[in-house]
Amino acid sequence: MNRIKQKFNQLKNNNKKALIVFITAGFPDLATTLKLVLSLERSGVDIIELGVPFSDPLADGPVIQEASSYSLRKGTNLAKILNLVKQLRKNTDIPICLMTYYNPVFCFGEKRFVDQALASGVDGLIVPDLPPEEAKEFLSYADRCGLFNICFVSPTTSAARIKTITKKAKGFIYYVSTCGVTGKRNKLSPDLKTNLIRIKKLTTLPVCVGFGISTPQQAKAVSKISDGVIVGSAIVDKISKYIGRKHLVEKLSAFVKGFNA
Repeated sequence: MNRIKQKFNQLKNNNKKALIVFITAGFPDLATTLKLVLSLERSGVDIIELGVPFSDPLADGPVIQEASSYSLRKGTNLAKILNLVKQLRKNTDIPICLMTYYNPVFCFGEKRFVDQALASGVDGLIVPDLPPEEAKEFLSYADRCGLFNICFVSPTTSAARIKTITKKAKGFIYYVSTCGVTGKRNKLSPDLKTNLIRIKKLTTLPVCVGFGISTPQQAKAVSKISDGVIVGSAIVDKISKYIGRKHLVEKLSAFVKGFNA
């Protein structure tokens, strides 16, 4: 069974919600990324999103854009990230999703990417700029191999479109809580609960909320009405503040533990 599905089954049986954390692979370097993933698991994170750095990250705000640029300057690429996951699998079974734009996958080769991702221990894919209709062969192959495709739903997605998306999705639905790019927000959308109720009527998949969840208080509020929360920019921003300091991993771990309180 795919690790993502296993994790959600476990959480449901224990009446818990998922804490999903995004970090940019290779920020500040791949060796530190490995340490961070293992530390995040010890801090109570349920699923890891490893961001594949890309030069034109259309869905990302300035914090993650800068992290991607930094990582690219250090020479991070898809092959190195897949090797990182392979190294992580020697020490952890935490579910790992790769969040990547389509261009790196296309350049790597779709079938080659799926095969190597599976061999490395990747469990799911999040590709923001790849609509299901434009990736039938790629997603069909990934699905046959057991690699989950995580799909986005936004506040403006129609009911008909949600039905189309959820037929292609596996693992969980990534609900984008606000229109726009990733980044910290001061408050949650007033329509969040209504939109989640609407989506959950149209799918049996867990629905997790991302984009803008910046504080433990926001995470706690969202977890009451969803199946999980996704925290990204707040985490990456915290990493950026401790680059070059020897306690980076410990400081981030302490910060993340607050989201589990």
